[in-house]
Amino acid sequence: MTLLRVENLHKSFSGVHAVADVSFNLAAGEILALIGPNGAGKSTCFNLLNGQILPDRGRIIFADDDITGKAPRDIFHLGVGRSFQVAATFASMSARENVQMALMSHARQIWRFDTPASQQHAAEADTLLDQVGMAALAARPCGTLAYGDLKRLELAVALANAPRLLLMDEPTAGMAPAERHKLMKLVRRLAHDRNLGILFTEHDMGAVFSTADRILVMDRGALIAEGNPAEIRANPKVRAVYLGEEA
Repeated sequence: MTLLRVENLHKSFSGVHAVADVSFNLAAGEILALIGPNGAGKSTCFNLLNGQILPDRGRIIFADDDITGKAPRDIFHLGVGRSFQVAATFASMSARENVQMALMSHARQIWRFDTPASQQHAAEADTLLDQVGMAALAARPCGTLAYGDLKRLELAVALANAPRLLLMDEPTAGMAPAERHKLMKLVRRLAHDRNLGILFTEHDMGAVFSTADRILVMDRGALIAEGNPAEIRANPKVRAVYLGEEA
């Protein structure tokens, strides 16, 4: 089932085409990587999909909803989650409490005062933490967690919204090689178990080629290649962009 359909998406800044008529599809349960050199337009594309900036033209269809131009909070409540390059958590709160806050937000209970926040959705929070390998650290303040643990916690927080699509911006940034492998293996398992569509950007090509079902390659705002990892490795245009070889 097609979960996300992007049609002729375009965005310019002062005459520079940051995203130039980009089109692609993403299926439920599929992991799609978006790669390219610095300045290729990946972040702008993500921000368009997430509603942080408005496209000049084109359409973004999520499931049966045209989300073009919708506010980020509306896109979030439709089931589109996002994780960022720098893990963002409440440092003074425990891992469990961070996930509880996300669950309360999803249930629109942030301003509910009849039950202490610490007692709301505790079991659900622990289930999510267990799914990302954080059960043993549930009571630890986030300010004391290692960076790899924070990235796994951020994933649990994103899953608290029960997303159907997850946008992941540089999910392994700042992580050691062993941590990167563990996190991306977890991402593959979650996509399969939850039938979750995942679109991610990543500079670590090892993580890209070992995780993605398909890969999109951008350069100067345009898509220059699309295919499975083997096809992308062999693509002369991609080799020209990354290795300076003649296409």
